[in-house]
This record gives sequence, structure tokens and C-alpha cells, in this order.
Amino acid sequence: MASTIRTYSRATQEALVLMGGQIKLARKQRKMSESDLAERIGIARSTLQMIEKGSAKAEIGLVFEAAHLVGVPLFVSEPSALAAQVARVGDKLALLPQSIRRPRTEVKDDF
Repeated sequence: MASTIRTYSRATQEALVLMGGQIKLARKQRKMSESDLAERIGIARSTLQMIEKGSAKAEIGLVFEAAHLVGVPLFVSEPSALAAQVARVGDKLALLPQSIRRPRTEVKDDF
């Protein structure tokens, strides 16, 4: 089965490299080896190297777990504030329609 080649925007690529670099920096500041962090996450050392290089093929859950374990903040400066953010987004989503559909006919609004 042929794999799909994906292209990512420059902003996405830079964000991945930034996150990977922050994880690597925090790991080294904590004097953790690649093997130590990979073992704590439950992944191979090569997967951690992909994360630290900013590979788009790394699972987002693994990237977030690596970031959390070395102390890189995700979305908020304090991890305990994430629950409040999740609740706030849930409240906003509850106000919006469940699904978005394109109109079947063009609306004529020429008055």
C-alpha cells in the first residue's frame, strides 16, 4: 500500500521543530539521557529522537507526554489549569451546532 505524502505549512513545521527543541532542551537541563526519557514514555529511543527533531510523523500524544515529563508547558503555564481550559472550550462548543453543512442552494440576497 502506497503511503500518502503530506505537505505541511511552514508555520506547522516551525512549531514542530520548536516543540522538539524545547523537549530536548528541558531533557538535557534535567540531565536525562534519551534512553531514560524514552523508557519513561514507553517508546523506543529512535521515536524520541524523531520527536526532538520535530518530525510530523510522531504521535501527538507521545509528543505531549514527552513535553509533560520534562516540564515543557502545554497551552498554559500550570498543568492544573488545563482542566479549566478544557471546560471552557466544551462550554463554547455546546453553543455551536453539532454539524456544519453547506447550503444546497445558493441564497439569493439581492434586495
